Amino acid sequence: MSDNVVRKTVQVCNPQGMHARPADMFVKLASQFESQVDVIKDGNRVDGKSILGVLTLVAEQGTDLTIEARGRDAEDALSALAGLVEQGFDEVQAGTHDG
Repeated sequence: MSDNVVRKTVQVCNPQGMHARPADMFVKLASQFESQVDVIKDGNRVDGKSILGVLTLVAEQGTDLTIEARGRDAEDALSALAGLVEQGFDEVQAGTHDG
């Protein structure tokens, strides 16, 4: 059966959290995969392919999100989406140091 389920908890690290632009990036990436994608925060589960659903999570910097993917390409979807969040949606400046 191709109903593979994988999940990973990631932390939102970009300073503005998952506002409209990062949420849009997440949804567009999730939509490239066949698998069902859910995002879970504090027990609230939303469709990871729905911009409104993702925005309702109000995921600020430091928020833990669990990404769950179910389907044939679930592992690829999870890897790509977790990587996007962990990289700060390209908003975190690499190599920036105080001092």
